[in-house]
Amino acid sequence: MAFLHDPVVVRVPATSANLGPGFDALGLALTLYDEVEARVTAGGVAVEVEGEGAGELPTDASHLVVRSMQRAFEALGERPAGLALRCRNRIPQARGLGSSSAAIVAGIVLARALVEDGAARMDDAAALALAGEIEGHPDNVAPCLLGGFTIAWTEDGVAAAVRREPAEGIHPVVFVPEGRGLTEAARAALPKTVPHADAAFNAARAALLVHALAGDPSRLFAATEDRLHQGYRAEGMPLTAGLVEQLRADGVAAVVSGAGPSVLALGVDGWTPRPMPGWRVLPLDVDVTGARLGGELA
Repeated sequence: MAFLHDPVVVRVPATSANLGPGFDALGLALTLYDEVEARVTAGGVAVEVEGEGAGELPTDASHLVVRSMQRAFEALGERPAGLALRCRNRIPQARGLGSSSAAIVAGIVLARALVEDGAARMDDAAALALAGEIEGHPDNVAPCLLGGFTIAWTEDGVAAAVRREPAEGIHPVVFVPEGRGLTEAARAALPKTVPHADAAFNAARAALLVHALAGDPSRLFAATEDRLHQGYRAEGMPLTAGLVEQLRADGVAAVVSGAGPSVLALGVDGWTPRPMPGWRVLPLDVDVTGARLGGELA
């Protein structure tokens, strides 16, 4: 297998999963990006990190981008002797904005790009399946890889997704707190069973949300109601639950972003977010390209 020896750069977007009722299924790509440059070397692994996670994330082979690259190289047929990475991170860590999915997708896309015929050996469907296997669920990795908003699922344990083009006039705003959250803790708060009425409620809202995101943003407020997970997690992140409640009282389609603690508001034309003490407010757009190769890391 032939490796390229020039450096390759990938840009991967932040993502928000669930979007209210679409638990473990719906995801949205956002215009906030991590960038990673990788090149094949004669031996060893070296990682530089700047921005979010600098001084905290590992700089050796245990870094998630490296581990994902190695899994992808194995799937492609062979590992290179060594790797050197430079990471410029803008996606907040452990805030429900898909930082781990961004690292996984970045690693897989970089590995594929560093193999001479990598795209022929691993198409996007195979890349998504591997990303879902590494992450454990596909709701964040799908929009990170494909862009837009996605509907993801697993079939016989293999991740798959379809991408939809978002309607015009939807303006995502992310509210990021100082404190971090853990997906494991958020999942542990969920009950093993839920009332049938709540499951039916969410099925209807998730279907309506696909309609709203694809072409009818006027339905976003009703479409983002949830009874499956946010209420059960509220006790563990009261500030997040309080902000969601406050925004929704103002008529804004607000939800917990992923497992939290960030909040995603899906604004429509004419809405301007106001400053929120204790929250970093990030007005964004929907990313429509997903993981993208090219450019340089200065």
